[in-house]
Amino acid sequence: MRNDQGDLVAALDFGGTKIAGALVDAGGHLLARARRPTPATEDAATVMDAVAGVLAELGRSVHWSRVRAVGIGSAGPVDASRGTVSPVNVPGWRGFPLVAEVARAVGGLPVTLVGDGVAMTAAEHWRGAARGRANALCMVVSTGVGGGLVLGGRLNPGPTGNAGHIGHISVALDGDPCPCGGRGCVERLASGPNITRRALADGWRPEPGEEASAAAVAAAARAGDAIALASFARAAQALAAGIAATAALVEIEVAVIGGGVAQAGEVLFAPLRERLRDYAALSFTSAVEVLPARLGSDAGLVGAAAAAAERRGLWGPGAGR
Repeated sequence: MRNDQGDLVAALDFGGTKIAGALVDAGGHLLARARRPTPATEDAATVMDAVAGVLAELGRSVHWSRVRAVGIGSAGPVDASRGTVSPVNVPGWRGFPLVAEVARAVGGLPVTLVGDGVAMTAAEHWRGAARGRANALCMVVSTGVGGGLVLGGRLNPGPTGNAGHIGHISVALDGDPCPCGGRGCVERLASGPNITRRALADGWRPEPGEEASAAAVAAAARAGDAIALASFARAAQALAAGIAATAALVEIEVAVIGGGVAQAGEVLFAPLRERLRDYAALSFTSAVEVLPARLGSDAGLVGAAAAAAERRGLWGPGAGR
């Protein structure tokens, strides 16, 4: 096992709007950064060219010689067992061999791929709200709803890198169809666009000149708008049901929630904690804590690095165990 504090990991955070990269050290510090917009509507080669451009920029850093591995947190679905990604919002990438392409671009360094929710989980377990917790669910509630699991003190990404994807647990058996092909999924009820969609359908309207968004619905809810409050309450109910189901399956002790929707604060967290009591009633589920995430927009990069470092025994919360 290596435990050289000078070792670095090159991290990539790939999404439908941006490709971020960084060199991350054993303290979770970002020593160099690079970023490009994702050419999401272009063909596979053009998208990969943008990824290669981020890596090339990182490669020009004076710190690159210390890089020992690469970690990727990607919008999904991902298949870590095959090293492929099929991001919903990047139609040119279907079963795209991202691990092999990145490995080629970085001269054969080992590459670890996880879903973006798992990357966020790795970050929050290593440096955030789940630090020191043996069993945790960490969630990203934003345009979609993703997540990841820490079990027995270690990140548990599952064989394909998608374990803990709470957004596609069905919590409304006769609910609306979800783009994933399921029905009544947590994401269909609790994501930012769906909070907004429901509020608009029930008669809420943004202020003049204001964009209709989950943030605008949250602002209206804080001002006491009944429709906005109801839309967040419904989202909170879906999240509570999903958290309770997860707790019953794997006995988590904490659920950490981040992402843009979590910025609503107590507009989301107060009804979520209240409804969790309705669903998590068993003795081994009733003590689950709900906490806001501590790491911000860098969580994907920090987590991708942590996942790769832990897997390679470099550093991280579970390295060397």
